[in-house]
Amino acid sequence: MTHPVVSAIRAALAATGDPERAAAQQAYMKSQMPYRGITAPELKTLLRPVLADPAHRIAERGEWERAVRDLWDGATHREERYAATALTGQRTYRAWQDPDTLRLYEHLVVTGAWWDHVDEVASNRIGPILLSHKEEVTPRVEQWIEHEDLWLRRTSIICQLTFKERTDLGLLRAAIEPNLEDPSFWIRKAIGWALRQYARTDPDWVRATVAEYDGRLSGLSRREALKHL
Repeated sequence: MTHPVVSAIRAALAATGDPERAAAQQAYMKSQMPYRGITAPELKTLLRPVLADPAHRIAERGEWERAVRDLWDGATHREERYAATALTGQRTYRAWQDPDTLRLYEHLVVTGAWWDHVDEVASNRIGPILLSHKEEVTPRVEQWIEHEDLWLRRTSIICQLTFKERTDLGLLRAAIEPNLEDPSFWIRKAIGWALRQYARTDPDWVRATVAEYDGRLSGLSRREALKHL
């Protein structure tokens, strides 16, 4: 049975949009799934009252996960998947942001399989869980480092983007090193991004690490890492 919040979100999305913008968005994102032509700020504004409505409150964790999956897996337009991600981040359900939710987030990463979905889940959903439950979640992240799925590998590299001085450098190096020679743009970009972000906290460590990886680090990763140094 479809949860009322899922029905309300779908109805709100279907009632708006811009076909011309939708075509441009789909082309830019190289998306097989069409867009409705709703901008990110518009989507945020549209979702706010729907998610805050007490009539749409989800009482149980299992029901919340089913609603997210229903909205995500049953999406006909890409904005529905953005809405599913927003539902996972709704502060009302903050208590469920724990290691038990990682299976759901793995599903979003693997089936989303593109940077607009993966980067948000990796850095703003999985990352905070890792930070709060380091001992339990680190082994799970380590499993992704050499996973056959490219997007889980990317997730292992960028999940600490917001950590600053709390970055686990051992885990960061462990995620980067086996992927240094990966030819994928998305992995090379992720390595450079992770290093560039940490350079805001410890530029000397990043300079030394880039020097250490010289010859193995791709030009893209190196440029990204040293972009602001």
